[in-house]
Amino acid sequence: MVKTVNEAFSIFLRDYVNLDPDETQQARSSRDWLLSQIHLFPDKDLSFPRLYSEKDIFFGSFARRTKKRDLDDIDMMIALGAEGGVYHEFTNKIEIYVSDSTHRLKALCFDNTNTLSSRKVINKLIDSLNQVPQYEKADIKRNMEAATLNLKSYPWTFDLVPCFFTQKDWLNKDYYLIPDGQGHWKKTDPRIDRNRVTEVNQDHDGNVLSVIRLMKYWNRRPTMPSICSYLIENIILDFYSTQYTKASGYVDLEVPKVLNYIHTAIFYSVNDPKGIQGNINQLGREDQDKISKRAYSDYLKSLEARDAEEKGNHKLSITKWKEIFGSNFPTYT
Repeated sequence: MVKTVNEAFSIFLRDYVNLDPDETQQARSSRDWLLSQIHLFPDKDLSFPRLYSEKDIFFGSFARRTKKRDLDDIDMMIALGAEGGVYHEFTNKIEIYVSDSTHRLKALCFDNTNTLSSRKVINKLIDSLNQVPQYEKADIKRNMEAATLNLKSYPWTFDLVPCFFTQKDWLNKDYYLIPDGQGHWKKTDPRIDRNRVTEVNQDHDGNVLSVIRLMKYWNRRPTMPSICSYLIENIILDFYSTQYTKASGYVDLEVPKVLNYIHTAIFYSVNDPKGIQGNINQLGREDQDKISKRAYSDYLKSLEARDAEEKGNHKLSITKWKEIFGSNFPTYT
């Protein structure tokens, strides 16, 4: 029986938007076990690079708790020891140079060079994963910047990204260097994304994460072109980072504000909070127009839904919310 808007949203978030708690716990356990196996690789294989395990880091929306259902991938960065290697930054790539004495890394360089190949590093990780008995029937392959481990026993895949952690530069900044998909390396820093989500969420009494997951669900409905998950997350964080009024614990109060913001923000630059990629809004104008129109149309519906609820007409309000979020949204009964 669903008689109120609050009941409807509670059921919708529980059953269709938020990750299942039991599956989340299982995923974290399997992730931790996988990491423990990777930490054994250098001892089992003397040609596997040494590790810098203190700098391993979980990243992506699962780690930031902004992942909506279904859980399809879990991201991990595996830190390797650079053993005195140095990097040089070009306009379109980063190269890592290692000495002849670092035999484990030298073997993973481009042929007849001391320049480390990120593809060879990923392939070495894949080779070692294939030696883990529990993964012998798994699908393990290289996918651009990651080694992807797809286990038949789980609905999610693991994306494993080998990386190096830099010393501080002249600006007192350090970074993670990860494969760029072309054989070389690029900068990233998932600590910044993680800390930003935590800080904005805490500033709003822990109420922003549910809004992000809910709007990611809205974003994936086949009513408009999809915004990439990382982009819509940052658009919403941009919005809340400028709001002095704290977000409500009732998500239906937040949806109109966020939809109204998206309908204009989608046309503008969205800066990478890490300060590395620049503008991360790479949508074309046609897609921006369609997203803006859908956001504004649903914004008007959300105002109707809020007005109906305030007048005590929960049936009409729930019907309007169902138009916004689709058939999985509970029906008034």
